[in-house]
Amino acid sequence: MKAVQVSQAGGPEALTLVDLPIPQPKSNEALVQIKAAGVNFIDVYFREGRYPAPLALVVGVEAAGVVTTVGSEVKSVKIGDRVAYTGVPGSYAEYAAVPAERLVHIPDALDFNQAAAAMLQGMTAHYLSHSTYKLQRGETALVHAAAGGVGALLVQMARKIGAHVIGTAGTEEKAQLARTDGADECIVYTQADFETETMRLTAGRGVHVVYDGVGKDTFDKGLNVLLPRGYMVLFGGSSGAVPPFDLIKLSQKGSLYITRPTLAHYIATREELEQRSGDVMRMIAAGDLKLRIHKTYPLAEAQQAHRDLESRKTMGKLLLIPRT
Repeated sequence: MKAVQVSQAGGPEALTLVDLPIPQPKSNEALVQIKAAGVNFIDVYFREGRYPAPLALVVGVEAAGVVTTVGSEVKSVKIGDRVAYTGVPGSYAEYAAVPAERLVHIPDALDFNQAAAAMLQGMTAHYLSHSTYKLQRGETALVHAAAGGVGALLVQMARKIGAHVIGTAGTEEKAQLARTDGADECIVYTQADFETETMRLTAGRGVHVVYDGVGKDTFDKGLNVLLPRGYMVLFGGSSGAVPPFDLIKLSQKGSLYITRPTLAHYIATREELEQRSGDVMRMIAAGDLKLRIHKTYPLAEAQQAHRDLESRKTMGKLLLIPRT
């Protein structure tokens, strides 16, 4: 089978298309023929070595496809089932062996591209808004990169809850997309200082929560726009890692809270995985959550997909299609 592998940590050029044997599923695994694989910033972190992993590594942690073989102990899926997953390495490939307990069924109303686009970013937006900081009607949230893959879904979920949403984006085109998704206001941070604008828009009060997937470039100012006892939810670092931070600043700025969550801990049990993925897919099927797939690429163009993702010029989900 064809797969995209990293043998040495580095830039996008470290992604190499190789031929590998089709994996043989263990007794608790199912073999999935991958129809679409999600491209995410966590893949960049593994490629760069920011998240250490044994090399050589087949990149990617999210996909949708069809079950072709099942292990002897597998009862939850069968050959021919349409399934999706996230959190299991090896999705930049034509096939992957996946623990059956990590697979969820794809509703008939969704295609493979939608399912692959929904798993990581959709469930991330869900846990951020429904669990990490459970947004309430009438509260105000600042969402960075509001037109990005997670940001666009997070804006929609926040609006559905009834929260007031302030977004940030790098261009007016992206800002308009965020407004279309439901942001009450969207600050173009290349034209205005988001700290100043956020405080102006909230009449100096600040926001209840900042959802920050950008990291280094936005973190310090994000703390400054939180109201007392507000929450900084740092869930990514597309601009780089946040430098070491003195926690005394949290008390000085209003007894703030800070958390660095990751999806794995919010779908750790089978029950929570099914509940969270089910909520997201039902919202998509009902039209309450609109996916924006920015571009699809053949597997051989994984390097370009990473370059596009890191450029921060994309507006929605990027997918790799193993076979076109």
